[in-house]
Amino acid sequence: MKARDWLVTAFAVVGALLVGAVLICIGDTGVRDAAKYFFAYPWDTFVNIWYAVKEAYVALLEGAVFRPGATGWAALGPLSETLVNATPLILAGLAVGLAFRVGLFNIGAQGQIILGATTAAWIGFTLDLPVVLHLLVALLGGILGGAAWGGLVGWLKARTGAHEVITTIMLNYVAINLLTFLLGVEGFQRPPFGQAISEVVDPSAQLPALLGGGLRLHAGLFLAVLAAVAVHWLFTRSTLGFRMRAVGANPDAARTAGMDVGRLQVVTMALAGGLAGLAGAVQVLGVTKAVTGSVAGTIGFDAITVALLGRNNPYGIIAAGLLFGGLRAGSVTMQSETGVPVDLVGVLQALIVLFIAAPALVRSVFRLKEGGAGVGAPAATGALR
Repeated sequence: MKARDWLVTAFAVVGALLVGAVLICIGDTGVRDAAKYFFAYPWDTFVNIWYAVKEAYVALLEGAVFRPGATGWAALGPLSETLVNATPLILAGLAVGLAFRVGLFNIGAQGQIILGATTAAWIGFTLDLPVVLHLLVALLGGILGGAAWGGLVGWLKARTGAHEVITTIMLNYVAINLLTFLLGVEGFQRPPFGQAISEVVDPSAQLPALLGGGLRLHAGLFLAVLAAVAVHWLFTRSTLGFRMRAVGANPDAARTAGMDVGRLQVVTMALAGGLAGLAGAVQVLGVTKAVTGSVAGTIGFDAITVALLGRNNPYGIIAAGLLFGGLRAGSVTMQSETGVPVDLVGVLQALIVLFIAAPALVRSVFRLKEGGAGVGAPAATGALR
């Protein structure tokens, strides 16, 4: 990773916020009213622009980090929500970034999350095990569920040459419809069988809360950080990681050197699926406590953005996950206090991806000198360090 790459990435975020500010101004009633007499009193328009953008972004920051004036546990509420939202994004981002590193595009994190959440929840409310053992088995079940879903993609790639983008997208739909089916099956669906929701996970299988006061932050955050450290170690210290990097750099050369490219592709997708499955398990065991049709939300698709923004670096993915988790948490406060819709966060995420994919535009707008490694399409398969 070159320092200039991080500079371009930072300015990509800044550029997205600037475009978001324009959208805030367009939607603000005060700005629009003042613009009607702009040529008579232009200062009024600029004042309204300043207050509209400042209030929206201040509310976004307070909803993500800290709310002034709050006391006790309420003061930690915004930070807790940021970390809760960031935890599955980090794990799923690692799943996407790991596959990118080996030259595979894991677009199926959504389906892998669903399988991981479903398996973990089923173990959580079906088996009767001691407290610690029950949680560990449920987490392991989630990892295996996602690994099986991802490993199937790798096997199809290695054995038949089926492109992983197509198979992962199709398996996303299979996972969604499988979950819909299970939510109507007695034994999985919660009585009295009138709603599409599963049984509640037993307390013995739930992730412990890290803070009191009704805050949702749970121990899954530690698992996400440990997973990032493990992925970093895999690619920098292990023989398997070296072989995976070789396949990602040049599969033909790796094959000539005697490496089993097909097997490494299967292993890669299984590991990626396991990370995504862990994201689903963490979400259901630590947050929702039950499975619904929306248990995965948009985590699997947002993970692609997280991996790109983090430049497929495990620690960069942590930073990107925290940023997107903060945007999600703060958007609720922003809408309630200023009226700016939460959809602005989705726009900001899309703009960040756009600027990351167009580094020349970022350099041109912010007058950055040329240099450093490319940050466009090659970043998808850049080295994990």
